Amino acid sequence: MKFSPADIEQIQREGLSVARVEEQLALFQRGVSHIELHRPCRTGDGIEVISPEAGERLTYRCELAAAAGRCLKFVPASGAASRMFKDWFQGLEDPWREGDPAAAAFAANLPRYPFYEDLRLVMARQGDDPDTCLREKRYDALLSSILTPHGLGYGYLPKALVKFHHYPDGSRTALEEHLVEAALYATDNRRISRLHITISPEYRLAVTDFLRETCPRYEGIFSVTYDIAVSCQETATNTIAVDMDNRPFRTEDERLYFRPGGHGTLLKNLNDIDGDIIILKNIDNVAPDHLKEVTVRYKKILAGLLLERQEESFRYLQCLRAEHVDAETIAAADRFCREKLHITFPDDYHRWSPEKKKAVQLRKLARPMRVCGVVRNEGEPGGGPFWVRDDDGGRSLQIVEEIQVDPHSESQQAIWRAASHFNPVDLVCGIRDYRGEKYDLRRFVNPRTVSIAKKSEKGRDLQALELPGLWNGSMADWNTIFVEVPIATFNPVKTIADLLRPQHLWQRNNGGQ
Repeated sequence: MKFSPADIEQIQREGLSVARVEEQLALFQRGVSHIELHRPCRTGDGIEVISPEAGERLTYRCELAAAAGRCLKFVPASGAASRMFKDWFQGLEDPWREGDPAAAAFAANLPRYPFYEDLRLVMARQGDDPDTCLREKRYDALLSSILTPHGLGYGYLPKALVKFHHYPDGSRTALEEHLVEAALYATDNRRISRLHITISPEYRLAVTDFLRETCPRYEGIFSVTYDIAVSCQETATNTIAVDMDNRPFRTEDERLYFRPGGHGTLLKNLNDIDGDIIILKNIDNVAPDHLKEVTVRYKKILAGLLLERQEESFRYLQCLRAEHVDAETIAAADRFCREKLHITFPDDYHRWSPEKKKAVQLRKLARPMRVCGVVRNEGEPGGGPFWVRDDDGGRSLQIVEEIQVDPHSESQQAIWRAASHFNPVDLVCGIRDYRGEKYDLRRFVNPRTVSIAKKSEKGRDLQALELPGLWNGSMADWNTIFVEVPIATFNPVKTIADLLRPQHLWQRNNGGQ
């Protein structure tokens, strides 16, 4: 691939080298390697179910840790809203014709969206109104007022700033819903609520301005003070995008198009946090208030379980680090690893010497820990919990995305299809060791788990190279615990139509007009 002088200058401004970009292009041509699934996780086989009695105990543990200031909410919020509106962008660029099903659905549903009143206000400034446009079927005027900067500008905003839910006193953005959640489970005994939000650099000013204007309202409602850090993905972790023929994707002005290299690039942001117990949840997975109670309860249960298992793990680590360790301690540590952390060892492990067993136990225990909520598979897209074959002959619990599974292997595809649960990106992470020192999270990444994903930009399809996913390859060597959580805790918004699901429209359906 020969780059022009303007291309080279752009590549260097990204913090990349031509050689690095050529390596990325070669990956698209060559394809990526796949992981080897052993079996899907099931309840009782890699997935734990928490009893009501245990839930009460774990909730209390979380509340004690939160009161001590140990809990922080981490929200990956780099996603652009443009991908939510892919179909509407296509309708703007190729206007819908009479009888088009997309036009009929748009016209029937537009007033139900939580940003409809905002649309009315912005169109009024232009001497127009959405009701008239709908009657006259002027869909281009409506789409333009929703998507472009002369209107709401939703096609150019981060997903964090799109209105998701309607309430009697107004509508809330996705980011506001996360502020509410943080107040409910990440607040200490001084009423300080801690969040860390990651965004793309181009949205930093818009997000920080929004927080400055919005936080005082929720601080008043919940009697908290927000301690919010905002960080950006570094452009040096960006990757070049290609079209469907593996040629560099170019924007309308013929510039190369670089994308953030997936959520795996956020590992550096997570690694830089001066935190302890990190409650991680995607920007687009938020529930309206009628589902907050179950959401908060299970967040606390997941955090409490992490704290409990972490404490046990630290105790065994200290015992195993002693100069003389008896066979009984090694056997007890072995049972803990297998039964509580779901760690498996190579097939010939039973023949190993006590010293060799102790060494591998120490390595397995001295790792970051995560507890992941998983929900029953009801057809939602996304990764799932699996037992995966490791290089050392053992098996480990991993969150696996479909893109990581060999599409040409019927046996691997059969295992993938047999999954009973999937991962809603509902994690609680322990990132400090038994001495209270932070792990260097870069040491626990599987660098081979890059992937190629189909994405879009302003309605045009492209292929994107994604670095090891934050909760996939970037956490491949963490100790992992899967816990079944109710489907009510998972309310994703990947496309604009998802906001019409009953759980997101409940407030309007129950009189919140």
